[in-house]
Amino acid sequence: MSFFSAPPRVETQVFTRLPDQFRDARPTAWANANRQGRAIDSFLEGPSFDRQGRLYVTDIPFGRIFRISPAGEWELVCQYDGWPNGLKIHQDGRIFITDYKRGLMVLDPDSGAIEPLLESAGSEGFKGVNDLVFAPNGDLYFTDQGQTGLQDASGRVYKLDRQGNLSCLLNTVPSPNGIVYDPNLNHLLVAVTRAQQIWRIPLGNGSIVGKVGVFAQLHGGLGGPDGLALDEQSNLYIAHTGFGSVWKLSTVAEPLERIVSCAGISNTNLAFGGADGKTLFITESESASVLQVRTATAGLPMYSHR
Repeated sequence: MSFFSAPPRVETQVFTRLPDQFRDARPTAWANANRQGRAIDSFLEGPSFDRQGRLYVTDIPFGRIFRISPAGEWELVCQYDGWPNGLKIHQDGRIFITDYKRGLMVLDPDSGAIEPLLESAGSEGFKGVNDLVFAPNGDLYFTDQGQTGLQDASGRVYKLDRQGNLSCLLNTVPSPNGIVYDPNLNHLLVAVTRAQQIWRIPLGNGSIVGKVGVFAQLHGGLGGPDGLALDEQSNLYIAHTGFGSVWKLSTVAEPLERIVSCAGISNTNLAFGGADGKTLFITESESASVLQVRTATAGLPMYSHR
């Protein structure tokens, strides 16, 4: 049930698409488990901008990291044995990646060298880490989704603090996916894909995690909420994969806009960029495209202040 009228519809356009030279549709182990065995040429995720205005994206099934120029030109930065998903850039320029197969990885964008940072939690392997976000003080939060869902509500949300201490904030999440930290409201918002919800995790009580609740309830569809982004006014943008839309919600979860894909329906993640930070870029994995749309408010800066 919804108590709101349909929000205004906003159209997107294609910024760029994966060049044909990087496309070779074939079955992969990741696609067999996550795309019903279809032969695919890519699955784009993890958009993040560096200070030079270049957009980084991951390609999960083929272990590739791409860098896209402001003009939309693609460059392969790294290809390795892994399934990279989320990607965020640290203040010092290092690129942190949540790799479904290997855990937390760190990439040197200049050399293309990649190495593991955290491969397990107390010697226990992760289920399959998904997305990550830095707090302004340098703490890192990330989700561990694996194949969890309504049949197995054991997905996790972790915190890796500046000193390298790992703690589990939640371990009862049916498919934790995208994650954002709002320094204005001092909380985490987590996309819970299979439950069609956004959960809110209040912070500020030290090591105690309490009063976790549902911030927003989506209607459903073939997928669910995936990547998340915040603007400077703490409005939340939700990539609703399987529905071909991005929802813009206010700080109290009122629907403000429905941003509609002009390509496929697999909108996986999103990031603010452009000269003024007021262009939203969206990875659309069905067509291996990056979409764009102008917004009224600039995105929240994503770099750690560490």
